[in-house]
Amino acid sequence: MMMRLSAVSSRVLRRNVHVEARVAALGHTLPPTPPAPKGNYTGYSREGNLIYLSGHLPQLLDGSLMKGRLGENFTVEEGQAAARQCALNLLATIRGAAGGDLDNVKRVLRVTGYVNSTPDFTAQPSIINGCSDFFGEVFGVEVARHARSAVGVNVLPLGVPVEIEAIVLLKDGC
Repeated sequence: MMMRLSAVSSRVLRRNVHVEARVAALGHTLPPTPPAPKGNYTGYSREGNLIYLSGHLPQLLDGSLMKGRLGENFTVEEGQAAARQCALNLLATIRGAAGGDLDNVKRVLRVTGYVNSTPDFTAQPSIINGCSDFFGEVFGVEVARHARSAVGVNVLPLGVPVEIEAIVLLKDGC
């Protein structure tokens, strides 16, 4: 669940807590390098201070992929965990695009999530909350609040349950 912070406490949190330290404090490990794209494309494109992130899959630190389909063999909780893993992989890519420092992120502008689901599964927004809430926990609400779409699809690459892409704004000068 996304942390609810007042505007003042969110600013204090942002100034006093390094983003990567916050990830670790939450019990997660950021991949040391971004996962390699699974096709003929790049993990991100940068134009000025904008980073356009390609779809990221729920790849674990050992290189394996989480696989499954919501409404068939994956629960809502497992789907949220997969979305959180996508968020961790997105953070690894953002770190590389932001000069090696996630504190260079000014705003998460947009998140688009695709959920591999059965026709009768309708909780796609709850699944993508796994990513949105995690961004809120690590960046703080002011930085992480974003526009978003959560779309149900009948299949995703390599049998994964979730794929997430994002657009991020960096601070000036980085």
